[in-house]
Amino acid sequence: MPGGRRDAPVGSPPVMGRFPRSTADPVASSARRRSHRPGRPAPVGTGTARRRAVGLLAAVGLLVGACSGSSAHKASGPTGPAGPTSVGAGGVTTGAPATNPGPAVRTVPGMPPVVDPRDIYSEAAAGKLSPAAANARPLVYVPDHATNNITLIDPATFLVVGVVPVGLNPQHVIPSWDLTRLWVANNADGTTRGSLTPIDPVTGKTGANVVVDDPYNLYFTPDGAYAIVVAEARRRLDFRDPRTMALKFSIPTPTCLGINHMDFAIDGSYLIATCEDASRLVKVDWRAQRVIGTLDLGGALPQDIRLSPDGTTFYVADMAGNRLLLVDGTALGLKGSIDLAATGGYGAHGLYPSRDGTRLYVANRGSAARTGAPHHGRGSVSVVDFATNRVLANWPVPGGGSPDMGGVNADGTQLWLSGRFDNEVYVFDTVAGKLAHRIAVGPAGGEPHGLCVWPQPGRYSLGHTGNMR
Repeated sequence: MPGGRRDAPVGSPPVMGRFPRSTADPVASSARRRSHRPGRPAPVGTGTARRRAVGLLAAVGLLVGACSGSSAHKASGPTGPAGPTSVGAGGVTTGAPATNPGPAVRTVPGMPPVVDPRDIYSEAAAGKLSPAAANARPLVYVPDHATNNITLIDPATFLVVGVVPVGLNPQHVIPSWDLTRLWVANNADGTTRGSLTPIDPVTGKTGANVVVDDPYNLYFTPDGAYAIVVAEARRRLDFRDPRTMALKFSIPTPTCLGINHMDFAIDGSYLIATCEDASRLVKVDWRAQRVIGTLDLGGALPQDIRLSPDGTTFYVADMAGNRLLLVDGTALGLKGSIDLAATGGYGAHGLYPSRDGTRLYVANRGSAARTGAPHHGRGSVSVVDFATNRVLANWPVPGGGSPDMGGVNADGTQLWLSGRFDNEVYVFDTVAGKLAHRIAVGPAGGEPHGLCVWPQPGRYSLGHTGNMR
């Protein structure tokens, strides 16, 4: 969420006994929310029953592509090396090709095929850089919300190599669908002066700002046909030309106060977005251009959202409840929750799959505060096993911190996160399971937010700081 724009009080962490039902009425009022009994559900002990391998033989990939229903786009990168069947420390891949990938997924027209239905992240595994990404200059782009610039960090030396002015109040740095451009979303808090700043990833140089209303975040439809500007203050999704950013159409989301993060179904047919200020989710049929459902979350503070590797569950970070909510996207209903506080995770915020698709890294900001949080909070990273939905580890920030948004590097050995309230960047070693580096971005950079590690593996980007498929 943008700094300095929200002043709604944050209540005590919600409790959940019975989960609320969803409704297909997109204008359901808050008065219709279900109340909940005291008590919190036990952590979910079962989830996706599989231990996946990530890659496929080329012949299997072609077979799935032929059956997928995709027509307009082909995978933009090479097939890459065979994927893993086992996991080393920190989720680093070690194995051989997969077999019996399961039934093919019939995707929306134009969406690249789902190569492995058990792992939608199989083509974003280590070693699978597309030609477009492979040519990029390795950099970490850190948007500094309070100082209207981006800080550039060399990931090889962990040194700041530049500070570049952009638009007003940059929030996130986003890879384009075709991976040929990065965009800085400058939402210009409380004004009409929003813009997107293009970056050439080959050189790391910025271009002229493109005027766009209220771009808090940016996503792309799975077929690459549209960029989706998340106009949070306007309660609206603006669908634009992915290259020129010319407006094509909008989908109003009047009941989704604080709309900010989203992810797509495995077949690309719908998206689910989090409504931070309304404690709910909305389900959108983007091709029909309408909201088709809402799910009230009973006082939760939803932040980032990410689909499970097998496409059956959406994971939602609840920053007030210190937990992950598990959502059935098809039925739009809650399936359970994962308690993070029991192992030291407070203020769940950003969600990032490991490069082998077996683990989910949860950036815990340290509290539910949305602005003005104290420095050196109880920040950490929780490591969740996708197969069992259990917390495997918690990696604290020594001395305190505020991990927020970021991403996993190309080989999967590092997790980079902004330190929102501490004007620094954290680099976690995913093999050793601990903080390896902390890099100051202040005083030139203030309030770092959605940083982007680039390049990243994958055929295409769905947006945010690198939701790669």
